[in-house]
Amino acid sequence: MNRPLLIENARIMDPASETFVNGALLAENGKITAIEEGAAPGAPDGATRIDATGLILAPGLVDMRVFTGEPGHEYRETLASAAAAAAAGGVTSFVCMPDTSPVIDDSALVDFIIRRAAAANGVHVLPAAAMTKGLAGEEITEFGLLKDAGAVCFTDGRKSVGSTALLRAAFTYAANFDMPVVHHLQDAGLAGAGVMHEGLMATGLGLKGIPAEAETIPLERDLQLAALTGVRYHAAQLSAAASVAIMARHRQANAKISCGVSINNLSLNENDIGSYRTFFKLSPPLRGEDDRQALIKGLKTGTIDVIHSGHDPQDVEVKRQPFAEAGDGAIGLETLLAAALRLVHSGDVDLMTVFRAMSTRPAEILGLNAGRVAVDAPADLILVDQDYPWVVDERELNSRSRNTSFENARFSGKVMRTFVAGNEIYRHGEDDK
Repeated sequence: MNRPLLIENARIMDPASETFVNGALLAENGKITAIEEGAAPGAPDGATRIDATGLILAPGLVDMRVFTGEPGHEYRETLASAAAAAAAGGVTSFVCMPDTSPVIDDSALVDFIIRRAAAANGVHVLPAAAMTKGLAGEEITEFGLLKDAGAVCFTDGRKSVGSTALLRAAFTYAANFDMPVVHHLQDAGLAGAGVMHEGLMATGLGLKGIPAEAETIPLERDLQLAALTGVRYHAAQLSAAASVAIMARHRQANAKISCGVSINNLSLNENDIGSYRTFFKLSPPLRGEDDRQALIKGLKTGTIDVIHSGHDPQDVEVKRQPFAEAGDGAIGLETLLAAALRLVHSGDVDLMTVFRAMSTRPAEILGLNAGRVAVDAPADLILVDQDYPWVVDERELNSRSRNTSFENARFSGKVMRTFVAGNEIYRHGEDDK
């Protein structure tokens, strides 16, 4: 049992109820037990008191898309190093993708992730189970056993299922277990050997492009199948303006569908690739500025539900290649919030919308008791200095890999402290590398 925690003089934000209160919060036995406007009425004996003057107290972030290297590629990332990066970034829960070696496609491996995560710095590591065996897109996994073992959703991670018939069966199966399906959208035939967004930039660089239709065509198919089967469907990450329009049209008739976007696609565009910078080689690719603006608009209007890090650690040998041959992916757990606050500082999106997309909505989609600052809610909390200036130094990041797309980026806004169940798991300046 941990000591009671009293946080005073904070700007307490609850995205679930869209409220701001200037006051104090008390947490006991892992839960929030009181929220008081103004001065704290007092604290239990032995309580830890924190003066949060000038800071925002918000729910811990819930990141729906995190790849790790464990098991199989621990040199890229372990669950423990991912959890350390998460804590430093204010992420108190993250979904661990099944793209490991071996693939997380049976109940024993789900159990392995849960047991290994128990020592992961207190951060909640939530295993996602593969939708198809070996991520091969040919045979559906045992959804019932995987759910019973503790999987929070079904997904084929980086891969997109090509077979419409198999996808229909998977959606029907998942609906029977009331489990969400999270699907990466990329038509393999249309993407072909493309390595970046199809357009003038790709032509100028002499690289093969990936058209937006490689995303919009499977999205249309998936949404029709979602309506047919009644599954809780989540499009993992949109990148194209046309995808936002499609999503907006379909969600008017189907309340069970949702979608996410990577902070990379919200913050960057194809021009950032510059002279073949492989840290910007991502899937889906960075697209044009018009697409980025459409994604921001979709976030503001509620068409886009979730912002995630797309955290995907890759080692130096994978990234130190010619652009066309380099691997996809960038780390992002530690920079997720700071990058999202850029949208707030620029006036593109308000603070409440950003936090709702990174805490409340992902928790709702996954059916988690998280993403709220309310009495009886878990004391998974962060203290944020919205204006703290800092520069990203990849050597100081907690991830085992260094492939950040925000190298040397200047940010305003940082997580000062992170708590899980009322226990402090990160404090800026003390636990940083």
